[in-house]
Amino acid sequence: MSTGADPVAASGFGVEEFDAGLERVVQDTGASVGLVYLLMPGERVLDLAVVSGAPVRLTAPWARVPLDAPELMAEAVRERRLLWLGTQEEVALRYPRTGLLLPYDFMLAAAPMAHGRMVWGALVLLWPARDPPELGPRERAAMNAFCAGAGLFLQQAADRGRPLLPGAQPRGLSRWSSRIPGRAETLAAVEFAEGLPMGCWALDLDGRITFANTTAAGLTGAGADALLGAQPWKVLPWLYDPRFEDCYRAAVITRRPISFTALRPPDQWLSFHLYPHACGISIQITPAATARRPAAAPWQPSPLESGRVIGVYPLMQLATTLTKAVGVEEVVAQVTGQLMPAIGVQALALMAVEEGRLHVIGHRGYTADLANRFAAIPLASSSPAAHVLAAGVPSFFATFADLKSAYPPAVLQDGMAAWAFLPLITSGRAFGSLVLAYDQPHPFPPAERAVLTALAGLIAQGLDRAGLYDVKHQLARSLQDALLPPALPTIPGMQVAARYLPTTRGIDVGGDFYDLIRCDATNAAAAIGDVEGHNVNAAALMGQVRTAVHAHATTGAPPGDVLARTNRLMADIGASLFVSCLYVHLDLTHHRAHLATAGHPPPLLRHPDGHTEVLDLPPGLLLGIDPTAHYPTTEIPLPPGAVLALYTDGLVETLGTNIDDTIADLANQLTHAQDQTMDALADTLIHHTTHTALRNDDIALLLIQATT
Repeated sequence: MSTGADPVAASGFGVEEFDAGLERVVQDTGASVGLVYLLMPGERVLDLAVVSGAPVRLTAPWARVPLDAPELMAEAVRERRLLWLGTQEEVALRYPRTGLLLPYDFMLAAAPMAHGRMVWGALVLLWPARDPPELGPRERAAMNAFCAGAGLFLQQAADRGRPLLPGAQPRGLSRWSSRIPGRAETLAAVEFAEGLPMGCWALDLDGRITFANTTAAGLTGAGADALLGAQPWKVLPWLYDPRFEDCYRAAVITRRPISFTALRPPDQWLSFHLYPHACGISIQITPAATARRPAAAPWQPSPLESGRVIGVYPLMQLATTLTKAVGVEEVVAQVTGQLMPAIGVQALALMAVEEGRLHVIGHRGYTADLANRFAAIPLASSSPAAHVLAAGVPSFFATFADLKSAYPPAVLQDGMAAWAFLPLITSGRAFGSLVLAYDQPHPFPPAERAVLTALAGLIAQGLDRAGLYDVKHQLARSLQDALLPPALPTIPGMQVAARYLPTTRGIDVGGDFYDLIRCDATNAAAAIGDVEGHNVNAAALMGQVRTAVHAHATTGAPPGDVLARTNRLMADIGASLFVSCLYVHLDLTHHRAHLATAGHPPPLLRHPDGHTEVLDLPPGLLLGIDPTAHYPTTEIPLPPGAVLALYTDGLVETLGTNIDDTIADLANQLTHAQDQTMDALADTLIHHTTHTALRNDDIALLLIQATT
């Protein structure tokens, strides 16, 4: 934390006193962890400034919290009142991300640090779970007193031009006993630890070993010199398992003893017993009581001892994937594909609300016939999937007897033995329900319930984002379709085909366009173009350019004049985007074509004998650069049987390739696609491009064949 100057003397409260105040409120309330967030005037982000009672790295996911984020500290600031949650299930239900990252038993409270009308930050406290899970008057009074004093201090510091600012990293406060032992007492403690028959480690809050006795060295095969100052899972390869660190975090957060066993190669099983306290963790190491462990399980934490059933890491991978999912179908695919191995269920069904009913939109482990039996469940029904959505609270049934007791009409149809029904709700909007089924009775300990509840919240958020994507995607495509010609005109003496493909990802509408125009009985025109960018502005300009080209074409203007007039129109309307365009006038009587280009990829001409030529047209500036630009016209023969291919750069531009090479490859494809109709030829050219590369641009293609 930085002040930019000395502490503010007028407040009688400096940085040291600020830190001491945080330590006091943590001690007075019995909290295990304390966090202080600062909010600078004019900003909309809470910056984590001070951490007490936990490793700073453990708080990294909450280092910067936007004020509009779905997090308790942000909500406390927005509402300017003290808020608290009494159980991990409440945390998981209201704040899925926090519940998934910290699936442990704890209570959580947050209060704003304010003075007058200004809010300067927030205090967050975390306690081990207790019964009853209540925040008492003593805790409330201590939090309010600290927040009032801190708010005054921060206000006075800002008024004097010396605001208290968060540092580049949060500061971690180390807690030590107020009684510092003397040298003799320290030596006696070391001698005592050395005389114990079990191994002893002392870890600080960051998980670094600060003491190791000789017995621990013998059991683990690593002496104090190698271990002191290091985290054990980084020094001992056989402890390098994320679940070991997860047990450490659980002990820090819950302040409850936790145990696990690990295999020291080749065959020595060791028991580790973690005893957390305010300054870190004391660890006792002994040979495991069980003589032999299964060789296939090199690391076996006990769920009963650790309170954990589901590892958080596979779920975090799924959560990360969900944030990147595009569209509802992709969310469904990720949930049904990744969730089962991550949580060990044998079947699942993802149900969504549609027209007042729950419909199965994805399932795994169930037959299609069984899934169809549960299709279209009315939201007002008494089924568990509908009930949890209406109540907003998950239900867990360890056995069928439990399910039958809660829902007497229930009939065992899926052959499973335990179920979890989880509502998918976010921002007050109900999306559906998630049904998980196990083939054996399943107890659902509190930690697992919290993880599953948090996971359901993340799935709901993923569906929310995906649904918005789908809506925007549909609107964008509808706009694109409205701006393109609904159908190409039938013109005697010509066979034509056109294709338009949007980019492979993204929701924005593109600016690619094409057009075929009947001028009179013996003349026609064709145009193809591409407005830079992928947004509504590009689409709007595309519509204006296409309309202008169409209007000038019907007057019989030469190709160069059509482009020049359209170019001047862009200057008149103040267009800020550039446009490439290729315009072709088709003389059907004399079998001639006149072409002009404005920075567009060269057209291809397949001659009646089958060979294909890349037409080298005189270059012209992109439309929108210079309103006085000139566009020369080129005349070519277009005899019966010849095919003219017009396309946008999305068909030939691929990351890491030379565009001249891809144009030559397209010409080669055109040469070898003899005796195909125009529709079949269009499909051949499009398929070749989309099959060989992931596209990042739209594609427009217009094929014209002279027939008579």
